[in-house]
Amino acid sequence: MPTTPEPMGTAEPAVANAPSTQRGNPRSLRRKSRRLGDPLFRGLCTAFAAGIVALVAAMVLQLVQGSSLALSRFGFGFLTGHTWDPVAGDFGAATFVYGTLATSVIALALAVPFGVGIAIFLSELAPRKLRAPIGFLVELLAAIPSVVYGLWGLFVLAPLVRAHIAPALRHTLGFLPWFSGESYGVGVLTAGMLLAIMVLPFVAAVSRDVLASVPRELRDASLALGATQWETIWRVVLPSGRAGISGATILALGRALGETMAVTMVIGNTPQIARSLFAPGYTMSSVIANEFAEASGPLYLAALTEIGLWLFIVTFTINGAARVLIWRATLPVRARAR
Repeated sequence: MPTTPEPMGTAEPAVANAPSTQRGNPRSLRRKSRRLGDPLFRGLCTAFAAGIVALVAAMVLQLVQGSSLALSRFGFGFLTGHTWDPVAGDFGAATFVYGTLATSVIALALAVPFGVGIAIFLSELAPRKLRAPIGFLVELLAAIPSVVYGLWGLFVLAPLVRAHIAPALRHTLGFLPWFSGESYGVGVLTAGMLLAIMVLPFVAAVSRDVLASVPRELRDASLALGATQWETIWRVVLPSGRAGISGATILALGRALGETMAVTMVIGNTPQIARSLFAPGYTMSSVIANEFAEASGPLYLAALTEIGLWLFIVTFTINGAARVLIWRATLPVRARAR
């Protein structure tokens, strides 16, 4: 009796599909790994961001706990007290606050005009071949270690101030109390000048980016109306980047307030408030670096820690304000990029 032949290929699909059923569909496996990978990546990034917040909170908590004895003992009078006597247990930080503010103001008064001028040159006037090298050299100043700045300031800038700069200022502006008296090279003025060199890259780099973000249409419209290049820069470009330049200035101020090593080497480290900028002084960061390792007694340590607490609060607030201003200045560029 003849048998009916089986259809060709009916068994082969079953055999071919068996391994795929056992192993699973590759597309579904990839889709499942993607579904697992996205939440895992998001969780890791969130954990990293939360770690930064936790780190800052831990620093503040440690500073508050470490300075609790001085906070309860002196209160807010700690910032206005002029006496720093570890032997008698009488601590006041007014001399250090004055030195910090004086050196920072001098640094900004010198660095901001030079930094904005460099930014204008790089963004508006410099040939394209010179923009990258000069910009690199300016930003390279920020990479130099502060101790190198301190050595240069001690062996080069301080003798220059003593022999040339201080006599010239005394001869021309000696009727002002800030430029009277003898100069020994080290002092508040020398520290401020050294800080100006150190914060110059921050002012120049941020101001250059802010001026570069000003829309080209504003420049073209000003030139089309008959304005010169100088008038366009002064009346159009600079007013448009005013918020960003202010943010760069505040950012440089925060950098100047917290600088330690270079200032310690050239300021003289004398706890006094002198009218003359040629006289030695002291800053908040310098007193911590000089005296923390030698501090004996809980009150002495608490006083130094409180100085660190106030310095942290001031620099944190100033840097936050600078970031907000820079963010507002570059907002139009980000809006056009979207």
